[in-house]
Amino acid sequence: MTSIDKIKFQVAAEGYAILENIYTSSEVDKLLSIISQAGSSKSTFRKTTDLFAIRQFLKEIPEATPVIFNENLSSIISNIFGEDYFVVKSIYFDKPAASNWFVAYHQDLTISLDKKTNTEGFSAWTTKQNQYAVQPPLSMLEKNFTVRIHLDDTTENNGALKVIPASHLKGIQRSETIDLTIEKEVSCCVSRGGIMIMKPLLFHASGRTINNQQRRVVHIEFSNQLLPKPLQWSEHFAVA
Repeated sequence: MTSIDKIKFQVAAEGYAILENIYTSSEVDKLLSIISQAGSSKSTFRKTTDLFAIRQFLKEIPEATPVIFNENLSSIISNIFGEDYFVVKSIYFDKPAASNWFVAYHQDLTISLDKKTNTEGFSAWTTKQNQYAVQPPLSMLEKNFTVRIHLDDTTENNGALKVIPASHLKGIQRSETIDLTIEKEVSCCVSRGGIMIMKPLLFHASGRTINNQQRRVVHIEFSNQLLPKPLQWSEHFAVA
């Protein structure tokens, strides 16, 4: 079994995989430099004392795209998932050293669309910072995937994701059904320049930062699904 086959098998069976050294140190530095030159006045930017986030990241900072889609990432996506996937959501977030919030176990059950249009099979519409989100049919969530690009070393001490392996195979579940005395819990530590691939139905959480170290991540969601008209993705970029 080749390394690509192993990664493909792990994503299918466990719902996630960690790949190190996808970006060189200079590539990470370049990406951080591009981000640092961005303003923070747009509605898609959120800056507080414990979080800096940029929604529609690739749309707002297009010069980051060629750095993110280097040969390594483009090859991984095409070989593991196929060449018909495209970006449907991108977020940059910076969890500063002083930040001390956590995220409880959950599944990523929504997609981002450009506007609200009542459509059969799409429910639970919400709006955040003028961004529309909706829960699509289960079949769409099962085919989508996420890539998290780590711009800092991420460990259990600065908010690395914790996951329940294979939980994505059980469909949509309530978080209260998770029994951590029975389920296996894994901390996903990723080095600077590495990535984590995960399925949206995988139960995941993140802990508090306790070592005063920053955690910066680019979160990108992919789909190969056509939306029923008149629905439109809020972001739609081909993989370079």
